[in-house]
Amino acid sequence: MNISPALAAVLADLADEGAELDALVSAPGVDFTTATPALGWTIAHQIGHLTWTDELAVVACRDPAAFGATRSAIVGDLPAAIEIGAASAVGRPTAEVIERWRAGRGDVLEALAGVPSGTRISWLGPPMGAGTMASARIMETWAHGLDIADALGAGLVATDRLRHVAELGVRTRDHSFTTQGLAVPGAPFRVELTAPSGRRWEWGPQDAAERVTGTALDFCLLVTQRRHRDDLGLSAVGPAADRWLSIAQAFAGPPGAGRAPAGG
Repeated sequence: MNISPALAAVLADLADEGAELDALVSAPGVDFTTATPALGWTIAHQIGHLTWTDELAVVACRDPAAFGATRSAIVGDLPAAIEIGAASAVGRPTAEVIERWRAGRGDVLEALAGVPSGTRISWLGPPMGAGTMASARIMETWAHGLDIADALGAGLVATDRLRHVAELGVRTRDHSFTTQGLAVPGAPFRVELTAPSGRRWEWGPQDAAERVTGTALDFCLLVTQRRHRDDLGLSAVGPAADRWLSIAQAFAGPPGAGRAPAGG
């Protein structure tokens, strides 16, 4: 199958992100009933959620009409649908849960590779191209994987695959404001982040009055709402940029509850 080098690269990163989490949850002695930082969610819930969203993504790619019908039911009460999807793995044998998740990951890679260039894929949020969908799957895998790593006291090593998460975090700036019922800032922001490799990642005009700086890891922890802003080293210049750091979310749906400060 002929796919663009750019899509091939992001699909490779998606495969690697899934494999890293797979190695963590497949290790001997991992108890899928272990509670994670997400309120009410165990490791089984986290893997169940990833499986549910992977399987939805496959339908969105391969059968848009079927996904449209499913989407209508889901978006009517997205929080409830998310809980039901996550709970589908609870109480099932761990090996079965892992195998279903693995199968879904493989199907996502194949489905995204088969999306014709230029096609917009319908999703729970705005439609997106195959590359952006793959980046969104990386974001989900990384964020929920972090919850699992936190629960196990393991910690995941930050890699430059975070570029995909950071990119989504920047691109969803306007969504972060609208989902809070706030006016979208009219001027672009400047975002400057230091990657895990030490590279510098930049978005927006150099002379922008509103600016955000810090490490890519901290920015990704913020936009996926895995850490409270007070526990991160991000800096904001300008009132709108400062407001953004308090409401940022790179995921679709209503505002998330976020996490309490480490000392709170």
